[in-house]
Amino acid sequence: MNRSSGGTNFVITSRQPWEEKQLGSNIRDMARTLSVNHSVLFVNEPLDWSARLSDKSGRAQRRDKFMAENQGRHLIQAEENLWVLSPKTLLGSFNWLPDTPFYDWANRYNGTVLSNEIKAAIQELGWKSFVLINDNDMLQGFYLKELLQPDVYVYYLRDNFLAVDFWKRHGARLEPLLMSKVDLVASNSLYLANQAARYNPRSVYVGQGCDLKMFDPTAITEIPADIAALPRPRIGYAGALTGLRLDGDLIGNLARQRPDWQIVLIGATDDSFPTEQLNALPNVSFLGAKTPREIPAYLAAMDVLINPQILNEVTIGNYPRKIDEYLAMGKPVVAGKTETMALFDEHVYLAENTDQFIARIDDVLNGNVLSSPEERIAFAWEHTWENSVGLLTDAIDQFRVSKSKTAPSISKIV
Repeated sequence: MNRSSGGTNFVITSRQPWEEKQLGSNIRDMARTLSVNHSVLFVNEPLDWSARLSDKSGRAQRRDKFMAENQGRHLIQAEENLWVLSPKTLLGSFNWLPDTPFYDWANRYNGTVLSNEIKAAIQELGWKSFVLINDNDMLQGFYLKELLQPDVYVYYLRDNFLAVDFWKRHGARLEPLLMSKVDLVASNSLYLANQAARYNPRSVYVGQGCDLKMFDPTAITEIPADIAALPRPRIGYAGALTGLRLDGDLIGNLARQRPDWQIVLIGATDDSFPTEQLNALPNVSFLGAKTPREIPAYLAAMDVLINPQILNEVTIGNYPRKIDEYLAMGKPVVAGKTETMALFDEHVYLAENTDQFIARIDDVLNGNVLSSPEERIAFAWEHTWENSVGLLTDAIDQFRVSKSKTAPSISKIV
């Protein structure tokens, strides 16, 4: 049976598993948006030997639970026009190998195993052709163009993973090569699009989509008790609390230099974040992780929202979705200055150090703001997944047209 919605068929290889819905996910949101007009096969990140033997991250356990909830089926229809494939074969854990031809052989083996499962799912769905979108995986996705032969192969560059040692070990060589051979590189930040253009002239900026339906300030009827008990002004951050992306020293400096401010941190912490040092400060409050549905009420209770992002290889091209969430609540925002954040400079104060953060927060508290709450909300709502996916599909269509024009005619072949 041909299970197609009538539009283009899309296969998406994901690094953000379908089942981990407690965290926001670019690629899941993109898949859902595409499925409105197209058929989508979402390929869960395959497990490897290390995930089974030493499951510190809990990935294998979560996958097992997901499989059990779906009666052990590896291919399921999760939503209308959207199927999820959870590969059954364990891949080899080869990242420890030196960057030699033997690694390439092993990596191609993984790619072959993965592509065979994808081919079987495509056959079951009855698809004859498809567009492949690779979610920022320069390792397992390196050979998929040759192995799957999609109509169009898109590399979705949404983060600079080469700043992480795991990816850098082989990705420093492979990612530029992969970007050179794919049909399109689509990026969610201008910085990353410019970086990709060094390797592929068909590098396009598709913007960042955000699902802002929950971020409606008019829907907030009650402020949570734990934040309501804190004194004002409340200077807040909501998101993952990790030293890889946040400047813990800057947060500590804000608290120490302005003891009259209450610094409110919402989110799960990791070992790299200076939780103990900050928790010792009397005007810093950790309220813990909250569910996505709880976050808007906490944002509504803040006087100023901040994104004290540390500037490094990981964050320099990063598009922080939380800024749109902050603005959608109509809140004034002060954030770290990066090339990507220049997009927000009419509505967000940008700062490069502690003194600038303090000065800009003071501006807000004194009523000197860049835009009104209504203007902030309207700006945030320009960044929808419909707009981002529309730019992506337009780029795919344009590539197909240009490809058809350059393809040799039958007479020329003869």
